[in-house]
Amino acid sequence: MIPREGNRAMTVTSYSPLAKLIHWIMAAFVLSIIPIGLTMTRLPSGHLQDNLFEIHESFGATIFALACLRVAVRLIRGAPPPYERLRRWQRISASAVHRLLYVLIIVVPLLGWAGASAYTGTPIPVYGLFSLPALFQKNQHLGETIFLFHISAAYLMTATLALHIGAALMHGFIERDGVLARMLPEGWGERLTRSLGGPRENRRVRRST
Repeated sequence: MIPREGNRAMTVTSYSPLAKLIHWIMAAFVLSIIPIGLTMTRLPSGHLQDNLFEIHESFGATIFALACLRVAVRLIRGAPPPYERLRRWQRISASAVHRLLYVLIIVVPLLGWAGASAYTGTPIPVYGLFSLPALFQKNQHLGETIFLFHISAAYLMTATLALHIGAALMHGFIERDGVLARMLPEGWGERLTRSLGGPRENRRVRRST
């Protein structure tokens, strides 16, 4: 998307401040909900496990709401084009990972909501403030089946997220090519690159001369 400032066209090279804010809030929730989910399923039944389940469900509802908001912002505000210096295979893989993450951050919470609804047949409390309605009447067998899909999708999301984080760290700390900077707050990317000695290409040029 190419917004206009007066009569002069400006090419979008970075994500909007709102898109960045949603991205980092979502990242905090997703990186928190994964260990909570792994922990709660390994605990014996009791008060602690119940509390973790409630936190997990509340975080899942938050992630779903943020995912819907993020998709809306992307459709309305657009997104910068692929970084021009990326190789073709990098562009294809980055696009595939991003699309898969967009699908999973919506599908995984929905499967969790559906599974919990079917398993208990009761509304899902969110932070003790309100409840999401049950999507199904109580059917524990159906709930267990949906939870299998929820868990499988969650593992896939974790693996995809690991690829996404790994690529971001590579671009930010090894390649230092500006890709990570597009999702960082204004000015942070430049400061990070300078603190690491400048762009990698510049360092190669200095060494060759």
